[in-house]
Amino acid sequence: MSPELIAVLAVILVALVFDYTNGFHDAANAIATSISTRALTPGVALGMAAIGNFIGAHFGAEVAKTVGSGLVNLPTGKASLAIVFAGVVGAITWNLITWYFGLPSSSSHALIGGVVGATLVAAGEVLWSGILSDVVVPMILSPVVGFVLGYLVMLLVLWTFRNGHPGKLNRGFRWAQTASAAAMSVGHGMQDAAKTIGIIVLALYVGGYQSDAETIPEWAFWTSATVLALGTYAGGWRIIRTLGRKIIDLRPPEGFAAETVASGVLYFNALVLGAPISTTHTITSAIMGVGATKRLSAVRWGVAGNIVGAWILTFPAAGSIAALFYLIVRPLF
Repeated sequence: MSPELIAVLAVILVALVFDYTNGFHDAANAIATSISTRALTPGVALGMAAIGNFIGAHFGAEVAKTVGSGLVNLPTGKASLAIVFAGVVGAITWNLITWYFGLPSSSSHALIGGVVGATLVAAGEVLWSGILSDVVVPMILSPVVGFVLGYLVMLLVLWTFRNGHPGKLNRGFRWAQTASAAAMSVGHGMQDAAKTIGIIVLALYVGGYQSDAETIPEWAFWTSATVLALGTYAGGWRIIRTLGRKIIDLRPPEGFAAETVASGVLYFNALVLGAPISTTHTITSAIMGVGATKRLSAVRWGVAGNIVGAWILTFPAAGSIAALFYLIVRPLF
């Protein structure tokens, strides 16, 4: 087995470790609201989220291409594989730190920040125009859109059912949340499994095992989807508690509105724009928007502030960890 092949396999393996941590770190994105409103039991919710992630992964090709070829320009060779390896390790490390503190940060931005940080310290080429258009702009806009749409959709729900019986409405919206949570799970798969696929393709390209960074082998879809689904089924209870209980007190109508808005934003960005946005940012901001329809004080802004702080730190923190790790592993490649 050649040194190049060993290096490629090492990068793919660490990418799948990231994929697994992404699953249990971001499981809350799809199911926290459904569990907190008792629309679904934890076991059913996790199983449905895992299946949705597996299905959604097969519709994320455009996002995978953006991650694989639109963010950094790396020459072929083992030195570039060290960059990718260190970038993914930086993302895994930040995922574990934020998971420990129960903060729903973005695995997507951790991955992109890690790859960019390792590329910079290795004097590689970062495609800043792609970072700006495909990462920074969606990173800013998606939470704003999620908050505004969450607020408006919740107002529409409140107005439409203003004369309904609360007990009957809660039972009805618990059923509706089954559909909205399933949609959210598929959207999460479209976005987050695709990012691991993009890293796998990038590793194959810089390792010299395929001629471009856009062609996606079929096995990459199935492998990434399966590992993400397994990670999701393992759950991420610390973050589930934060999203489901600590931002606002959710009822089934609020949960349905937040999940519907977030899944719509995810689908639009994955299928229309091919933009790798954060599922975490989208669902969290939608929950905040929904909660603000009660009164602004209904949102626990202290918790929200801690979450936003983690969002801001994610890109540079993961990048810094990856840059340090690159200096450590470079002699091994």
